[in-house]
Amino acid sequence: MKKIIVIITVLLGSISTQAQDLDTFFNKAEAFFKANVANGRVAYDTIHKAPSQLNEILKIAEGISVSKVDAKNFQAFWINAYNLLVIKGLIDHYPTKSPLDHAGFFDKTKYSIGGISTTLNNIEHKLLRGNFKEPRFHFVLVCGAVGCPPLINKAYLPNTLDVQLETQTKKAINGDFIRVNNKKNRVQVSQIMEWYKEDFTINGMDEIDFINTYKTEKLEGKWKLSYFPYDWTINKQ
Repeated sequence: MKKIIVIITVLLGSISTQAQDLDTFFNKAEAFFKANVANGRVAYDTIHKAPSQLNEILKIAEGISVSKVDAKNFQAFWINAYNLLVIKGLIDHYPTKSPLDHAGFFDKTKYSIGGISTTLNNIEHKLLRGNFKEPRFHFVLVCGAVGCPPLINKAYLPNTLDVQLETQTKKAINGDFIRVNNKKNRVQVSQIMEWYKEDFTINGMDEIDFINTYKTEKLEGKWKLSYFPYDWTINKQ
């Protein structure tokens, strides 16, 4: 009986420590984004001169392990982790004009985070998209380029995640993500929608249906859809 009690006590202590670490991660990520992001742009010059705050957050994140069963914490952790690691990757190569200037930036460079060694692509495509059918991820995962949806100056938090996903998706759909020509009934959208078409055409929807789910002024009737080129220029202030 004493052994069982000891084991339970150790397990509860471990769970409590993990929860504290996760809260610390979210709080420090929030402070970092608030200090270094404005109008969707990142203060890379400032971070490069003093990277200790970013490195501290990523060190905390290194030992955190979140189960996908705990969906909101899992999603919030990995969305923030992705956005922080993109910044880390660009800082490691700074000054730079684009993440694409560095071979393997998304698919080869590995980071120790969340209790595993992983790439940016693995976070996006396996941990997030691979576990959850959630097209709104595309509006909060920021690849460090102007063509990406804008990075917000807050952390994504489990208790506000759904509202944040919804808000950023609406901003994109009603903003620079699409270009509408009402005279010719043509709509151009970001290449994100071309690359991940399967995410935007679930449950019998096509791309226009998805757009209309979030667009204030609906696209009525038939529209010709095309894609405009992605701008891979770094999203620096």
